[in-house]
Amino acid sequence: MAESAKRVLVLGACGFVGAEVVRALRAAGMHVTGLGRSAVQAARVLPGVPFVQGDLLQLLQPEEWVPLLQGADAVVNCAGILQDMAPGELEAVHHTAIAALGVACAERNIAVVQISAAGAGPDAGTEFMRSKGRGDAALQAAGVPLRILKPGLVIGQNAYGGTGLLRMLAAVPLVQPVALADAPVQCIGMADLAAAVVAALRGELPQGTFDLVEDQPQTLAEVLAETRAWLGFAPAGWLLRLPDWLLPPVAGCADALGRLGWRSPLRSTAMAEIRSGARGDPAPYRAAMGQGIASLKAIYQPLPSGRAQRLDARMALLMPAAVAVLSLFWLASGVVGLWQLEAAAKVLADAGWGSPPAKASVAFWSLADIALGLAILWRPWAARACLGMAAVSLIYLTAATVVTPQMWADPLGPLVKVLPGLLLALITHQLLQER
Repeated sequence: MAESAKRVLVLGACGFVGAEVVRALRAAGMHVTGLGRSAVQAARVLPGVPFVQGDLLQLLQPEEWVPLLQGADAVVNCAGILQDMAPGELEAVHHTAIAALGVACAERNIAVVQISAAGAGPDAGTEFMRSKGRGDAALQAAGVPLRILKPGLVIGQNAYGGTGLLRMLAAVPLVQPVALADAPVQCIGMADLAAAVVAALRGELPQGTFDLVEDQPQTLAEVLAETRAWLGFAPAGWLLRLPDWLLPPVAGCADALGRLGWRSPLRSTAMAEIRSGARGDPAPYRAAMGQGIASLKAIYQPLPSGRAQRLDARMALLMPAAVAVLSLFWLASGVVGLWQLEAAAKVLADAGWGSPPAKASVAFWSLADIALGLAILWRPWAARACLGMAAVSLIYLTAATVVTPQMWADPLGPLVKVLPGLLLALITHQLLQER
């Protein structure tokens, strides 16, 4: 790829890998345009970077790529999903859309850098890896100028997916829980991955397929211990090895949550990938570049770590519990209100309300509680549900203060107890902001 190839379109530009690749390419003097599904997210994650909105699920034909490729010298594909949220998504995002991209780029002699995954191929153990492999093969068949980069477990300053799970587990106090503790893992630092993309676009890395992994595999337990040390947490008192039989039900629950929009790192595909291990052959990349990929210890050494990273890891660990507690609290509040409709309405009747409006008010707000308790379980609505909980809590407090001020002196503290729930809803709203 010629040195003059400076105009680059980055797919999945707002993602964990894509955002860092965009920053590295801009630092290298290239003109970068990002592509992704959300312009709002792009403005927050990559302020000042030109961005076009596009969804790979809607870019399944070569002609649909043509307007997006105008003026581009190269495309870097950082887009990917771990598991189907709807039937056919993996195939569309990893293969069909990429095959169409390959045809459109070949016709215009636009080079492609494909970020695949170590182990991707037709005989891989998961559909994630097989669909990635089909996308790689389609680009090769298109005859496009091509570099396929296959990173192992990517470690960066930010944490999503697998690296987010590592930090969550490392944040568990006293003990270190781990399943598949002996699974082999080869890592790569985000800096090395971004440098490989820059080298590919500058023509320093020849066309071909390269595994981007450290030289020696480590066990998952060793990776967790190194992550825990980097974060600055106290060493675990003991390693709590979770039995293999626990993984299918945990993965099944995570898959069910996936259908509600929650992208848990414990889904069945992630578990299968951990079991098979993240491994590759570092030799071809070392031969091409004259140097290999940094080891995990060397990856962590230059990465800043402090209170912010420890707090992020702890909050990621607590966020599922916070959502569950809020959901149960609001569902229980609504159900109890309907169950004790007469008793709840009597409080309003004693304050001068008529019986029908008192019962109607209790029923309405009980149903509102139930609706909010269910809404927070649907990931696209969860953050807004938290704000709804906070707003309804304030309405309760204001109305009770006006209508039944004596409840503030109730020995059981029904109004006082609203305050921690209000605060938890606001905190959880912030925890739900992924990027």
